[in-house]
Amino acid sequence: MHSASLESSPRLQRVLDLLLDGQERTTLEIAMQAQVCAVNSCVAELRHNGFAINCRQLSARGGRVWLYRLDLSDPATAAKAASFRQLALEGADG
Repeated sequence: MHSASLESSPRLQRVLDLLLDGQERTTLEIAMQAQVCAVNSCVAELRHNGFAINCRQLSARGGRVWLYRLDLSDPATAAKAASFRQLALEGADG
C-alpha cells in the first residue's frame, strides 16, 4: 500500500488534527469535519505514518457505525502527536 506522508498531506493533517483530542469519532464525523472521503484509507495511512488508532464497530439503527480514536496512551503516538501539535503551532505563527 502506498501511503502519503503526514508532512506532505493536508488531507491526513486534517484527520489527525481532528483526532488529536483522543475522543472517538464516527466515520461520518471524520468525513464531514475533516472534509475527506475515504476515512478508512486515511486511518490506514496515519497508521503507516506511525500513529496508533483504535477502531471499534457498533450496531446502531439496524446498521453498523465505525468509531475511531487516536490512542494517546501509546508512547510513540503521544510523542508524534505532540510533535505534530508543535509544528501546527509554528505554522500558525509564521
